[in-house]
This record gives sequence, C-alpha cells and structure tokens, in this order.
Amino acid sequence: MMSFEEYCIKKKIDSAAFLAQEPVRWKQWKEEFEQMHPNSFTEQKKFLINETRRKYLLH
Repeated sequence: MMSFEEYCIKKKIDSAAFLAQEPVRWKQWKEEFEQMHPNSFTEQKKFLINETRRKYLLH
C-alpha cells in the first residue's frame, strides 16, 4: 500500500512544502487518501491535484 507521501511524489507534488503551507488541507487529504484506493482519490481530487501540483511542484 502506498503512503500519502509516496502518492504526492508520484503526482509530482512536494509533500513537505504542501504540509508547511497548508497543514489542514494536507492532513485532510492524507486521512481521505488512507480510507480509499489511490485511483478513487485521484478521481475525487483530479482538479485540486492539478492546482496543488502547480503550487508545490516537486523538482
């Protein structure tokens, strides 16, 4: 099973920067991610993931 941090890496999101800037949303997403399949999470958050990736792009 993939962790939320690994998922962020896969989606090219800098998890540490995301957590530092938006801890409440990061924790909410982490809890939701742990309760569902990664594909379901992606479908549910598709547009939000793209927005988050632009803000916290993993280099």
